[in-house]
Amino acid sequence: MTILDQLADHARMRTAAAREMVPEEALRERALSLPAAGFAFENALRGEEMAFICECKKASPSKGLISPDFPYLQIARDYEEAGADCISVLTEPKWFLGSDLYLKEIADAVSIPCLRKDFTVDPYMIYEARILGASAVLLICSILNEKDLACYLEICDTLGLSALVEAHDEEEVRTALRAGARIIGVNNRNLKDFSVNADNSRRLRDLVPGHILFVSESGVSGPEDIAVLRRIGADAVLIGEALMRAEDKKKQLALLKGGR
Repeated sequence: MTILDQLADHARMRTAAAREMVPEEALRERALSLPAAGFAFENALRGEEMAFICECKKASPSKGLISPDFPYLQIARDYEEAGADCISVLTEPKWFLGSDLYLKEIADAVSIPCLRKDFTVDPYMIYEARILGASAVLLICSILNEKDLACYLEICDTLGLSALVEAHDEEEVRTALRAGARIIGVNNRNLKDFSVNADNSRRLRDLVPGHILFVSESGVSGPEDIAVLRRIGADAVLIGEALMRAEDKKKQLALLKGGR
């Protein structure tokens, strides 16, 4: 099994356990009773300038422990003060050491939209995301078939949630488009072996029509990478490790935002 397979299987186990505690119908009713999220995440990506989605991440399968102390609320506030457009919050608990609590508290503490960064394998997780305060969820083509992807996008629409639909190759981009994705994220990291190909976004950019938001994920380490993404017309970039390893995250984000 690949790491991605293990992540997806563990997400299914987590969801099954959560469903034993709170039945899906009760969770769904609670999520639908909340005001619609208003698609705040995708609206934040539609500015004239390239948007920055900054990630709160304690660990990863490829890099291990990244932030031992992990003052996640301060990190989120620093991102917002430095001009981040959105915040991505890892909630996967086993390999990324994430937590639903991180998302809930960060969403309450900042005024910019938050993405629940997890391995969504069940509608239950979408309802959870809305209740936790997320404005968007991650849907990964590699672990969802086209029928489920389209179904999950419809559920997101009923909640006013945006969906960042992640693709890694040409066929996955086509699948995302057929399913009705409005935001396509091209991950420069292959989640099956965690190798990074920074050219992946450039290679797949032309497959995504101009009216669909294009997000480049992973592999950004400096202003020169941002300059390349601006040249290919990326609408947004999701940055994790380059910010999480920086001692001064405000300064690092300012440096990246200034990349030409």
